[in-house]
Amino acid sequence: MDRILWYFADPMCSWCYGFSPVISELVPKYNQRIPISLVVGGLNPGNTTPMSDDSREEILHHWQEVKKMTAAEFQFDKALPEGFIYDTEPASRAAVTIPQLEPQATFPYFIRLQQAFYSEQRDITQAEVLADIAAEFEIDRQSFLDLWSSPRMQDKTQQNFQMTRQFGVRGFPTLIAQDKGSLELICSGYMGFEQLEPKLVDWLEQSENNTE
Repeated sequence: MDRILWYFADPMCSWCYGFSPVISELVPKYNQRIPISLVVGGLNPGNTTPMSDDSREEILHHWQEVKKMTAAEFQFDKALPEGFIYDTEPASRAAVTIPQLEPQATFPYFIRLQQAFYSEQRDITQAEVLADIAAEFEIDRQSFLDLWSSPRMQDKTQQNFQMTRQFGVRGFPTLIAQDKGSLELICSGYMGFEQLEPKLVDWLEQSENNTE
C-alpha cells in the first residue's frame, strides 16, 4: 500500500459533524498530495432498541459540547423523538454506496448526511431520506436504492467496520496516515484545522523525504 490518509468517521457521530469543516478544508488542499479515503467506523450499527430517555439526555449533552467546541449548527428542539432507534448502519452503508455511483460526491454526501441529521432533524436511518439526499447530488434515487440495499454494499459496509477494528480505532473522528506498512496517528477525536495541519505536513514531509 502506497501512502494514504484514512479518515475514520460515522455519519451519526456528533464530533464527526463538528469536524466536517476541518475535513472539508483538508480534502481539497491535500488530496493531490496524498489520497484521502473515508472509512465508516460503525458507531452504533445494527441497533434495534428505541432510545431511552437517559440515552437521549446523554447524547444531547454530547451535542451541546460539540456545539460549544466547534460552533456546529444543531437543532435541539424535538431532536431524537420518542421511539427513535439510533442505528448507524443505514447511513454508514449510504456513505459506502455513494462512491460507487459518484466518487466526487463521497465527502460532500457524507457531510450532507450530517447536516440533514443534526441541523434539519431528518431521519437518516430511513432509506427514502438517504435516497433523497443522494438525489441532491444528481444521483438517480432508484439506482442508489438498488445498490444501497444490495448484499454487496452490506458486505462492504461490514468490511469498513472490520477495518476500523483492525486499525485499533476507538473513537471518531480519527485520521491515520499510512505509508506502506507504517501507520501514523494524525488525530484521534476532534482537532481544529490549525492544530491538525502541521501534524499532517510534518508526516508528509518525512514520508516524502524517505522516498527520495
